[in-house]
Amino acid sequence: MTDLNAASLDDVAQFFKTYYAPNNAVLALVGDFKSAETLAKIKKYFEDIPQQPAPPSVDMAEPAQTTERRTVVEDSFARLPRLDIVYKTVPANTPDFYALDMLGDILFGGPSSRMYQRLVKEKAVALQVAGGVDLRRGPALFQAFAMLKPGQDESEVEKLIYEEFERVKTDGVTPAEMQKVLIQDRLQQADSMTSTMSRARTLGLYAVYFHDPDLINSILAKYSEITPADIQRVARQYLSATERTVVLTNPKAQAGPSR
Repeated sequence: MTDLNAASLDDVAQFFKTYYAPNNAVLALVGDFKSAETLAKIKKYFEDIPQQPAPPSVDMAEPAQTTERRTVVEDSFARLPRLDIVYKTVPANTPDFYALDMLGDILFGGPSSRMYQRLVKEKAVALQVAGGVDLRRGPALFQAFAMLKPGQDESEVEKLIYEEFERVKTDGVTPAEMQKVLIQDRLQQADSMTSTMSRARTLGLYAVYFHDPDLINSILAKYSEITPADIQRVARQYLSATERTVVLTNPKAQAGPSR
């Protein structure tokens, strides 16, 4: 807020001029329309907007993390303890990203996933688990999250999560798990493609992030190229103790009634 409050009108105007320019934008059209008529309207409403100098390149590099970081947060809105464990990884649309994404699905993708079965069903220490790698142009985060049951020892839950990571590093994943993830990915993409809005957003995102809108047609093939050995390798490479950050969020104790 300090930065926003310090911004002048000229600062805001220059930001708009730099980034909200046609040469820094993508227009995605999806649906049943007449191309010639639509292109004429695009030219009518957008062609006279002046081009601006290309925005400066953003340095998205992250310094290497060489030691574990951890903190405890008290949240007055929280009702249950929450454990978050994150690791710095790689930008999206890279081979290691696709392997990490599949690893996240194997560990956290629904009730049949390893983490759900271990923490929610078998050990009954968590009410909810989730995780995986997020889609970024710069270094992404591989995340593990667990909403703990009341009265649970958070250190024991954390230990169980690391045990599942180590199982992948030591024993790898099974062909059946790989096939399940590929089927889920195919179903999710098919479902998302039924919506014109989803298709437009996906085309625009791939064009802006990767300069490759055709990725919408080839992304499933990239997942199909990942092997169990790839998943085991990225687990060993990125999920190390020295590169993780651990955050425990506890409900803030409520003050008792005043006398």
